[in-house]
Amino acid sequence: MLFKGITTYGCPPGYGFLHGIIDEVKHVIGHQSSQGMVLNAIGYDNSDGKITLDKHTDKICFRPPQDPLLARKIEAFQKVTRKLGGVLYMSRYSSTAVHLLGGCNASSDSSGGVCNHKGQVFDSKTPSSVHGGLYVCDASLIPCSVGINPCLTITIAAEHISRHLVKDVLDCKAQKSAIGVTVDPAPVAVARNNDLDCDHNSTLLIRETMRGSVGGMPCTTHLKMKPNSLTGKASNRWDWFFQEAHPLLREKVGGHVVFGGIQKEVLHVIDGEIDMCAVDSRTPYTQYMHYRLLLAASSGKRYLLEGRKIMSPYLFGLYALKETRTLHATFSEVVANGSSDSRLTLKGELRVPVLQVLKSLVTLQGCNSVWFVFILLLSFARTYFFQIPRGRQRDFCPSDCFAKSYPTSTLHKIVAEDGNFISCRHWKSTTNPERNKEGKLLEPVLLLNGYSGENYWLPTEPHDLVRTMLEEGHDVWLLQSRLHPSNAATNSTIEDIGKYDIPAAISGIIEEHGPSTKVHLVAHCAGGLAVHIALMGGHVSATKISSLSCTNSSMFFKLTALAKVKMWLPLVPMTMAVLGKEKILPLQESSKEASARHRFLKWIAHCMPRYEICNCKVCEVFSGIFGNAFWHENISPSLHYWLNNEDITNLPMSAFPHLRKICNAGYIVDSKGNNSYLIHPERMAVSTLYISGGRPLLVTPETSFLANKYMRLHQPGFRHERVVVEDFGHSDLLIGEKSCEKVFPHILDHIRSAEQEGKKGMKSTAKGIKKYRKEVLDWADDPHGGFKSWFSPLSIALLFLLFSLALIPFSNRIRVETF
Repeated sequence: MLFKGITTYGCPPGYGFLHGIIDEVKHVIGHQSSQGMVLNAIGYDNSDGKITLDKHTDKICFRPPQDPLLARKIEAFQKVTRKLGGVLYMSRYSSTAVHLLGGCNASSDSSGGVCNHKGQVFDSKTPSSVHGGLYVCDASLIPCSVGINPCLTITIAAEHISRHLVKDVLDCKAQKSAIGVTVDPAPVAVARNNDLDCDHNSTLLIRETMRGSVGGMPCTTHLKMKPNSLTGKASNRWDWFFQEAHPLLREKVGGHVVFGGIQKEVLHVIDGEIDMCAVDSRTPYTQYMHYRLLLAASSGKRYLLEGRKIMSPYLFGLYALKETRTLHATFSEVVANGSSDSRLTLKGELRVPVLQVLKSLVTLQGCNSVWFVFILLLSFARTYFFQIPRGRQRDFCPSDCFAKSYPTSTLHKIVAEDGNFISCRHWKSTTNPERNKEGKLLEPVLLLNGYSGENYWLPTEPHDLVRTMLEEGHDVWLLQSRLHPSNAATNSTIEDIGKYDIPAAISGIIEEHGPSTKVHLVAHCAGGLAVHIALMGGHVSATKISSLSCTNSSMFFKLTALAKVKMWLPLVPMTMAVLGKEKILPLQESSKEASARHRFLKWIAHCMPRYEICNCKVCEVFSGIFGNAFWHENISPSLHYWLNNEDITNLPMSAFPHLRKICNAGYIVDSKGNNSYLIHPERMAVSTLYISGGRPLLVTPETSFLANKYMRLHQPGFRHERVVVEDFGHSDLLIGEKSCEKVFPHILDHIRSAEQEGKKGMKSTAKGIKKYRKEVLDWADDPHGGFKSWFSPLSIALLFLLFSLALIPFSNRIRVETF
């Protein structure tokens, strides 16, 4: 436990302990020098630290001062650590005072300090009297942090006190006065611990201990939970199984939290609640455990620890043990109303050790302990195995959707070079279009959807990207490619979109706005793949592109383990064989075009494992084919209704074989699987922004990481940015309720920067470009991991293979009957 100073700094989660051991062993055997480094941030504190004496125990208590910039320092340390590819070991305490000041503060009288301006110690008997001959002339006089090395400040204070000391000593000798006496320090009251003691009259008492890391610092919670008492409402003990949660699963909480990075002292729970069976109407199949703890420090500060455990019926409870023990926590400081102080907010994970789970069961107290365990296990069984939803998504009518009229648009029908029909929807900005520094109107924006369905034009939402761009002053064009349900072709690939559709759309925009026009491109998923095919294949010149922003796509395409297995297995070839010549799959239940083969494919898609289960059949089929495209909690109920009833009606499947080749390769390839595009980085002379979701369900953040690294290496003269947005998945980056707050500003800032730079790019010198490339080559692995699971892709692949083999006889019978 001595490796990497674990006893002093604490071991970070994950592989931090093993990392420390390996590093020390390499250092001992002389394999390489230690790669450890110290990060230190210097600044002011609040000067509110205290040293008190407990007269009853004769112990000195020290409370360190608070650091108002702690959250920003932690964030800066984490960014530096991720950039260097290292492991962050945080101090157990928020700040380390290397130059201690104060303790005998100088003041005008004894009510505000210990010494006067001469360094003489006040006599507490009278306000103005002092103890003769007793002086303080060091750093104890200085009442606050000075922000720099205080050596000279202390020296000047000591010299000032010395002059008065010499004068007073000479006067004392002349008067032959006696030296004064000391006085005993007065006792200081210490706050008592506020804990939830065991109530002997209670029916049940549960103890739980969680350990983990919050904001990169170790945190431990010791909780005592007292469930609500049984009432007459719960007289029928089985109604709750099919309707609502049992009262015993809602609990009052006491205890304390040890979080040395924020407070050296223990934080006591003064008000706490836990709901062990909470439900969100957007995800009725998922069970949550909500924790809300109001914490108090002896200094008077208040903190809020909130979190939830997420239990999803994914793969019938294979993740149950992990999910029921993992709390996704948020720690924040409670700021008084009207205060201008910034709020401290830290995030992390706390886990209940397996042995602690067994200990909690053994130490259960109360006559209802067995009944409580039985009810809790039944709630887990309902969630994981029976998969009975608690409620359902809210049913919406079109009149319930956002009532504000959508801006008018013009639909342009375009014939691509290969003869296929596509369309472009055009919105003109009517709200005083802004101009750039050169006085020109802002350049138009071309939006490219994902594989199928709308990501930008959302009639039910007040703040979609189309409205946002129009308010910014841009003309907006939305490409509806040959894979769009309104233009669905029976035999097309993603390569066709890059070769024909995108060039035709850009030509139409230039024809409308003039030959000198440059276009901003914003693309999502398959649209981003097609854009890179168009540029790196030479079908579109980078001189016509002002900037490129891609969400969850790039010239690379890295999938999660589950999505990778689905593409690796021969599910796509089997699907195409069942479809026959007609490559369009109707998704609506009432569709008259649905045949037996279509119903068979939708049944298979419905049986595919997915992380979130939905009540809507269209959503289930769509997520079974692709994987979960979004987190349901991130999108509004009105948009969910619109997606399932009006937007996603038909799914073109013709591009799936090409998409499968791209997914298996991990980067863009042509329709034959050849690497024809990555070999032409010189054609990507354009500023780029790559955005990934921090909670991936389909495409991992590695996609944007590799793309950003590729562009910085091959095109260092342009601006290249990469953003990972926490708590977002795939499509909810664009269709989420909070996308306008957390995603759209990044796209707008990138477009503004590109317009300001114009043709000059980043104005990088040759020396700067060389340094830029060296930094890229020194990069470590991507610090943002994908969707972590206990099981390897191989184990999931075996499950899928067995499932597919079981379906082959039924598939052959369906083909014979339908053909």
